[in-house]
This record gives sequence, structure tokens and C-alpha cells, in this order.
Amino acid sequence: MNTLPDPKQMLLHYLRDVRTALLWKCEGLSERELRMPRTGTGTNLIGLVKHAASIEIGYFGETFGREWPTPDEVAWIQEFDEDPNADFYLTAYETAEGILDLYRRVGEWADAIISELPLDAPGQVPWWGERGDITLQRILVHVIEDLSRHAGHADILREQIDGAVGLIPRATNIPDIDQHAYVAKVRAIAESFPEGP
Repeated sequence: MNTLPDPKQMLLHYLRDVRTALLWKCEGLSERELRMPRTGTGTNLIGLVKHAASIEIGYFGETFGREWPTPDEVAWIQEFDEDPNADFYLTAYETAEGILDLYRRVGEWADAIISELPLDAPGQVPWWGERGDITLQRILVHVIEDLSRHAGHADILREQIDGAVGLIPRATNIPDIDQHAYVAKVRAIAESFPEGP
């Protein structure tokens, strides 16, 4: 009979997996490819990583009375009133390598906080208002869900660039079939329906 893993270790496992997915989606791409907006709302790969860093700094830091050790390094977190998208793109003075390094360090910092606190440790999310009283367990689930959504965005953006797909480099999670034939089949079915609502 299998025993359930320690709940905190299980949550940390999934959090680390989604971090790894976000980082590998950026591997092997140029600064320009990482920065290039690929949707009508400006979504770009390196911006997703910068946003993930701000998510973890806020939810694992401020929520539990911890401060990122070098606040000047993430000054853009304080600039949301002036630029609500400050954490979704890199300025001309930031580098993709710098943001990737920052996110790796944020992960280590957040892991240390998570390891130190029990799952029922109370916290307060200031930007949630009256709903802001939470526990570490709830924040872990919330952050995993939030980052997983952005990892999905990154999946699509990376596929648009060079066709790389999947959760991890060695496992695409895509069936070994003729993808062109599959896409043609799905397109033909869709086109058999009238346009418009």
C-alpha cells in the first residue's frame, strides 16, 4: 500500500516542477525572442518569468512578513501604480539572463521560507483586502495554480517560436502521430461550422 507523501513536500514538488517548466521554456532562445510580444496583450516569455518572480516575492514574502533581501533589485514591484505591467516585460536596461538568475534565486528564497513555516502558518495578503487572512497551505496552492497558468502560456509561446512543446525537455506529452494530419483534421472539422456567434 502506498503512503501519501508529506503534504508540504508534495506541494513543494509541484511548485518546483512549474518553476522548472517556466525556466526551460526560455532555454536556447535569443534575447530578442524572449522579449518579443507574441499575443495581442503583449505576452512574452521572459515577461512571464519576471511576473512569476514578483508572484513568489509577494506571496511568500510580504504575506508572511519577509522582505526580499535586495529590494532595489526588484524596484519594479513598487511601480505597479505607475506601470501596471511593470512585471510583464523587461526594460531596455534589464537582461533576460538577469531575470532568469533572479527567478532561480527567488525560488531558493521562497523554498527556505516554505521549509521554515508550518502549513498552517498564518499570513496576510494585503492586496486581497478582507479576504487576505490565509495560511501557507492556501498560498502554496494559489501560487502553484497561478504559476501553472503562466507555464501554459509559456508552452504556447514557445511552440510558436520553434515548435518545442511539453512539460519537460525529455517528455513532450504529445502523442507520436502525424501532427500535420491531426491539425488538418481539426481545422476541417472547425471549418465545417459557420463563422460568427
